[in-house]
Amino acid sequence: MSSSKRVPSAEGSRLPICATCGVQYGAPRADCPICLDERQYVGWDGQRWTSLAELRACGHRGRLKEEGPGVVGLDAVPSVGIGQRALLVRSPSGNVLWDCVGYLDDDLAARIEELGGISAIAVSHPHFYGVMAEWGRAFDAPVYVHAADRRWVARPDPAIEYWSGDTHRIAPGMTLINAGTHFAGGTVLHWADDPEGHGALFSGDIFMVVMDRRWVSFMYSIPNFIPERPGTVRRALNLVEPFAFERIYGGFWGRVVSADGAAAVRRSADRYLRFAEGDGA
Repeated sequence: MSSSKRVPSAEGSRLPICATCGVQYGAPRADCPICLDERQYVGWDGQRWTSLAELRACGHRGRLKEEGPGVVGLDAVPSVGIGQRALLVRSPSGNVLWDCVGYLDDDLAARIEELGGISAIAVSHPHFYGVMAEWGRAFDAPVYVHAADRRWVARPDPAIEYWSGDTHRIAPGMTLINAGTHFAGGTVLHWADDPEGHGALFSGDIFMVVMDRRWVSFMYSIPNFIPERPGTVRRALNLVEPFAFERIYGGFWGRVVSADGAAAVRRSADRYLRFAEGDGA
């Protein structure tokens, strides 16, 4: 890959980024539909905007840190938007970037290139779209977004590939699953060939790894505490049931279920449904 493809574009550096959710838009606008939706919120000081150029000028820098076997986490310091971290899944068949952040600069792109670059990008849901078009362009990589969430894509771009259905294989041993919690297109990624040989699940906020990291939860809105619908949780559980995995990587630093992940999803769903349907005692 040529160095000219590794750096954020001049055009992209100037495009508006919502300061609350960290999602980049393709043109200036007055509001952020993602934040106006009941699953998110407009910042308490009102709608504010930034850009990649402004973030870099203000001293933001990329950070890389190991998050698990064959998995490198990345984000910006200080954090941007919601503060999630993305994950570089280092596979022999090509690295996959799971989820995205609202930041990218030349140095961060070069450091990732030294780790083998990025062959594909997959994003779990709109709150984690960040500057995904810039990442796709910088690494000449397809960005996979479920078609059910197409209307939330804030910066349409040829790099974005919309997939449909319940599952989609994006690389050897890498399968996207449309769990459908949190958003209709809410997606998790299964990695069959992780270094430990037991499988791993990358869930973002679709299966939210909670503070007691033996468990996950299922929320329609996380900041506004709106629970997910029981039927949606059952569908998600049925879709991931055929996949084996020990680890679950949530959306934020350290939010990792380190063992017994498939059983953790099952027992978490069982507990959630008991309470949601009035039999939690």
